[in-house]
Amino acid sequence: MKPVVIVMAKAPVAGFAKTRLIPALGAEGAAALAASLLDAAVLHATRHGPVDLCCAPDTHHPAFQRLADTHGIVLSAQGEGDLGARMARAFERHLAQHGAALMIGTDAPSIDTTMLQRAAQALSDADAVFIPALDGGYALIGLRRPAPTLFTDMAWSTATVMARTRERVRAAGLRHTELPAVADIDEPADLRRLPPGWLP
Repeated sequence: MKPVVIVMAKAPVAGFAKTRLIPALGAEGAAALAASLLDAAVLHATRHGPVDLCCAPDTHHPAFQRLADTHGIVLSAQGEGDLGARMARAFERHLAQHGAALMIGTDAPSIDTTMLQRAAQALSDADAVFIPALDGGYALIGLRRPAPTLFTDMAWSTATVMARTRERVRAAGLRHTELPAVADIDEPADLRRLPPGWLP
């Protein structure tokens, strides 16, 4: 059975999504790019297998509803707490149901269906799989069993996330594998890494 893909996503609202890109794109432009990234991430995830679109601040935004109607995917709310608490809660829910789960955000357009399939295959032989991000974080994490220590007291959105996660993986005795690193689109300088045609 294929692992469920959890897509962690913010509603593509101006001033709420991709705020670090506002200096380059403006609030509306950043939100429009966020919407395009969201659509692409969900499309690739649905081509892989079952999907939970895990939404912030809630599931009510029309973009979320449209994707649910179009693709027949599950919507859930991320809920309260920092990013780590929300990630851990989503994993706990799905590992109890499915036994394995992959989690992505919407910031790495190079994570396509093929990469999700590679990650799922790697997870069949390991406790955890990661696709690191070039900025020092990670763009995908997959687990076959709960690992709450990976998510607590982490300095998210910093260049140390992947390095600290590797330390915690070793401390937890998890067997893990990593696939090649990809670019996150977070800062104005990252826009040059977008595939052609993404910006007007």
